[in-house]
Amino acid sequence: MNTPGFQPSLKGRALRLLSQREHSRSELERKLAPHEEVPGELAKALDELQGRDFINDGRAIESVVHRRSGKLGAARVQQELAAKGLTGEAVAEAMAHLRDTEVERAREVWRKKFGERASDANARAKQIRFLMTRGFNPEVVRKVVQGADEDC
Repeated sequence: MNTPGFQPSLKGRALRLLSQREHSRSELERKLAPHEEVPGELAKALDELQGRDFINDGRAIESVVHRRSGKLGAARVQQELAAKGLTGEAVAEAMAHLRDTEVERAREVWRKKFGERASDANARAKQIRFLMTRGFNPEVVRKVVQGADEDC
């Protein structure tokens, strides 16, 4: 498809990335900066794409939350959003909603992985570690693991 010596434009590279999934502006800046030959060229291309609503940080936030909230706790989702350069009020609103559903989501993740109450302290510790590494709140993890037999 690419002919030898052909270099796609920064806008073309950005569109290719955006066709795969939503990206934040700062994420695109980071990925495309090595390909910028003329200072200011990248900012101009991204401004144009953002002006045409190809780049939309709100959609990027929704995308990450939608893809990751079924498997991860609010802390890990927030960490991923921050890594993509997404911060601000929209992220705070999304995090508030995730925290409201944290117990149900943690219970579902626990149920898919384990399905039954831990039989001993080692098994309980394994279940706790599993949920903690996925970014669930320690209080939520305690509720889920201790109350696991009530909701099966």
